[in-house]
Amino acid sequence: MAVLVGKPAPDFTAAAVLGDNSIKEDFTLSEHIKGKSAVIFFYPLDFTFVCPSELIAFDHRLAEFKARGVEVIGISIDSHFTHLAWKNTPVDKGGIGQVGYPLVADIKHDICKAYDVEADGGVAYRGSFLINKDGVVVHQVVNDLPLGRDIDEMLRMVDALQFFEAHGEVCPAGWKKGKAGMNASPEGVAKYLAENASSL
Repeated sequence: MAVLVGKPAPDFTAAAVLGDNSIKEDFTLSEHIKGKSAVIFFYPLDFTFVCPSELIAFDHRLAEFKARGVEVIGISIDSHFTHLAWKNTPVDKGGIGQVGYPLVADIKHDICKAYDVEADGGVAYRGSFLINKDGVVVHQVVNDLPLGRDIDEMLRMVDALQFFEAHGEVCPAGWKKGKAGMNASPEGVAKYLAENASSL
């Protein structure tokens, strides 16, 4: 499994269904997220089991990502036509409803291979990647197929990235928005631990 943290996010162009259900045949990552942070997440297949819960959970938090200036993009090896059919399937029938972010069609598996999340069966593992405004991956987590991801944890990582970008301070274990950061120095560590070690 490749570690992409610290490296430019692999760019790609593929067909996608946008949030308004229009189809864009040449959706390009770098153009879509230019100057913004982004979360891209891979999932195994449309019309499966754990996947709809994750896509709906991302959609329920989409306004929070947007408020932070962060784009959200889902990717699987299904076609854009299947993505659209899944969006048009009611939630109580196993669909995802009208999720408001793009769903990219990785039919040739080029994207999941570039991010090194292709499982032995050809589908993608549940890989999530946070990309900063410079197009560099700063966080990645990859779950096996049965293990649904925590979307609130990705929001926490977005907050941590933005805190670091704004203040230059690093984020200690369990850091959440509104908590103290740490100056990245021996003095900063000592000061932080003196005040916070008991609550870690």
